[in-house]
Amino acid sequence: MSFSYEHLPALQQQLREGSVTCQSVVEHYLQQCKEQAHLNAFIEVWDAEALQRAKELDQRLQSGGEMGSLFGMVIAVKDVIVMEGHGATASSHMLENFESLFNATCVQRLLDADAIIIGRTNCDEFAMGSSNETSYYGNVKNAADPTRVPGGSSGGSAVAVQAGMCMTSLGTDTGGSIRQPASLTGTVGIKPTYGRISRYGLIAYASSFDQCGPFTTNATDAALLLEVMAGADTHDATSAQEPVPAYASQLHIDRPLRFAWYPQVMDNEKLDSEIRAQFHATLEKLQAEGHIAEPVDFPYLDYLVPAYYVLTTAEASSNLSRYSGVHFGHRTQAEVAGVDALISHSRSEGFGREVKRRIMLGTFVLSSGYYDAYYTRAQKVRRRIREATLEVLEKYDAILTPTTPTTAFRLGEKTADPIEMYLADIFTVQAPLAGIPAVSVPLYRHSNGLPFGLQIMGKPFDETTLLALTQMLMERY
Repeated sequence: MSFSYEHLPALQQQLREGSVTCQSVVEHYLQQCKEQAHLNAFIEVWDAEALQRAKELDQRLQSGGEMGSLFGMVIAVKDVIVMEGHGATASSHMLENFESLFNATCVQRLLDADAIIIGRTNCDEFAMGSSNETSYYGNVKNAADPTRVPGGSSGGSAVAVQAGMCMTSLGTDTGGSIRQPASLTGTVGIKPTYGRISRYGLIAYASSFDQCGPFTTNATDAALLLEVMAGADTHDATSAQEPVPAYASQLHIDRPLRFAWYPQVMDNEKLDSEIRAQFHATLEKLQAEGHIAEPVDFPYLDYLVPAYYVLTTAEASSNLSRYSGVHFGHRTQAEVAGVDALISHSRSEGFGREVKRRIMLGTFVLSSGYYDAYYTRAQKVRRRIREATLEVLEKYDAILTPTTPTTAFRLGEKTADPIEMYLADIFTVQAPLAGIPAVSVPLYRHSNGLPFGLQIMGKPFDETTLLALTQMLMERY
């Protein structure tokens, strides 16, 4: 079958006409998964289950049944999002044999809307990483250049969409784990407002930051997915009660907008010169079309990454304490004397190096004598960052920055220097610290042939504007 995917409404029209079937579409993507297996994007592909579901959907359509809003969408889920009867390991040896007894809320809503879930994707261990090199299952490779990283932590989900192994995928974003790999792979990646999508069924890294979101090739699919997954959930007390707009029917900009951008960001020595030049070119195009783009001073940029890593490692230390080998997680088979030794050996074997580093950092900042100096102070900084961000957004519709300071770097290039790796998140951590939505839009191509994106940060629960801007920019620029 010759199959080319544009967006879901076009596919659903073909399904109604009978020119394609769900089964033939799934077979196409399963073949792509086999051909692109060297990229290591998937931990597990659920061939038989996906084909069976496709057949059931085809039968329903042929018998005149109704189509759910995501009917026929072939989607992959990151290996920190649980699905009943399937493994969910957070790409860690610690959870290697875990099988979920229930569906995450976002997964259940996808299934209720007639999506087809094709498998679970590789990621940095416990979503801790910016390059997808910390996974127990090995590195994910960028489809644009397999010698380079795809970004992280949701690198497998990004590459699955980039390489055409599925239509869309789900990732999670704690400090940029959707937007950064979206930029490095040339895909659309959106982090919704904190609480917009339920976290029930997500394996936690940092609970006050983690948020589920989609990778797509277009704004329409992102809007449709967000419509389905967003909304309050009785299983998650942090899920927002805000009504869910009909995002997909509001993908248009009908007035001049006001954009803020940070001169300090554009002067940052870490920023690639071509990324800087293309960013300014976009500002000029927006202004030529009647929009306003003004430089705004944001005095807390130097505090973003330090505050983020103090707070997220503290939360990780707490969240991962449950994996002791006694009640939960990998248990060592070594001969040990006593419970303390059992826990120590189990964690040493079960966790990878980066996860251990972040647990130790988090335990340190929460420890007696350092709690106020680090954790309490970081919480105060986070509050001020949120207040200052919202002050900017009172005057402007959105904040524009590059998503990443560089294009995809080479595998192994930054693994020896954790600080250098952490700085890959320099432009993406503001949104989760402030709890606002943000999207990476795949607009650009570097002279080295690699893609990179424009980041748009918006007002709380104003994903409508972000999606409409994504549509406009991808159509015109």
